[in-house]
Amino acid sequence: MELSGKRILVTGADGFIGSHLTEELVRRGHSVRAFCLYNSFGHRGWLDDADPQVLASLHDVFEGDIRDPNGVHTAMQGIDVVLHLAALIAIPYSYHSPDAYVDVNIKGTLNVVQAARKLGTERVVHTSTSEVYGTAQFVPIHEDHPLVGQSPYSATKIGADQLALSFFRSFDLPVTVVRPFNTYGPRQSARAVIPTVITQLAAGTRALQLGALTPTRDFSFVADTARGFLAVAEADAALGEVINIGSGFEISIGDMATAAAEAMGIDGVTVELDPRRLRPPKSEVDRLFCDASKAERLCGWTPQYGGRQGFLRGLAETAEWFSDPTNLARYRPGHYQL
Repeated sequence: MELSGKRILVTGADGFIGSHLTEELVRRGHSVRAFCLYNSFGHRGWLDDADPQVLASLHDVFEGDIRDPNGVHTAMQGIDVVLHLAALIAIPYSYHSPDAYVDVNIKGTLNVVQAARKLGTERVVHTSTSEVYGTAQFVPIHEDHPLVGQSPYSATKIGADQLALSFFRSFDLPVTVVRPFNTYGPRQSARAVIPTVITQLAAGTRALQLGALTPTRDFSFVADTARGFLAVAEADAALGEVINIGSGFEISIGDMATAAAEAMGIDGVTVELDPRRLRPPKSEVDRLFCDASKAERLCGWTPQYGGRQGFLRGLAETAEWFSDPTNLARYRPGHYQL
């Protein structure tokens, strides 16, 4: 499918990845409707901080709630392609409020695919997460790896993924599941580990407050993730498939913190364990390392920030954004955010 000339809806456009994806679509000249969570303040999340020229070219913004089937149906009217990113994603908060994750992640996805079926939407790209794999049983992890829900968050994403794929199998709904590994970059929430490290360093802290240091992750720069969504959306061969998006580089949390300090030119950094940041032992995902060869084979996508050098380049760009006093002022360095 060629996206040119298509009307595109991005759910979760007010979030971290969603705002970057919306910007990329607009810069490429696409007609985009941004679905943002309604609030009485009129805030549109990170879209409020997008390039003003991008905002001026945005087709329109729909303010609603992914949990509301009527609002979702209304937002999807006249839309050809849906990139569905709206979700609750914080793992610690899922221990606290699992019901909310069922409502947003599973029921929200049901609302999207039900509306797409009724409206004859040409393409739905549903967002998954590498967390659905749990701790790697083999590496690199390809899409046939077993699914293991080690948190209420990951369990609801497994449910949402399978629900979306069931509509492909049951009703021939043109669905693809894109499964990003740990995305990072400018504008990410401090509930994620890279912003946690960089904001503390940028604020002058040299004794970092962190959780477990030994788990490894495959960190994917947000520009690569956004490009991955577009490549998946355009690939007819990806229909009914699950597609991993990752950098192909594995690093421990501890080594990532050291690399971030190096990228910022900071010496003398130590780490102190904050017990609040530890997951329950059986819930911690110890290892994630992506095999993205299917994305290249079916969609022609490869990471531009791949490997160690790509990761260091992405870290430097991320640190530069967070180190800007205006951006840093939006965060509370050292505060533990669920």
